[in-house]
Amino acid sequence: MTGQTPAPMPEQLGTDSRLSDPDAAFRLLAQAHRDLDEAASAALNARLVLILANHIGSESVLREALALARETR
Repeated sequence: MTGQTPAPMPEQLGTDSRLSDPDAAFRLLAQAHRDLDEAASAALNARLVLILANHIGSESVLREALALARETR
């Protein structure tokens, strides 16, 4: 539905799985990196993070996600 304003995102990070097939999602991510060298893989990750951060559209949710990602490394 191009041209429509997306629905507002919640202002709290959802951590429950929303993927109908988490294994398939993981495979998609892994396949996207196939045949990429380390620099190209890092660049893909950076672009994906920016695309998804834009989709989230909430600085507070992004801060929460970043904190969680750093905590669980």
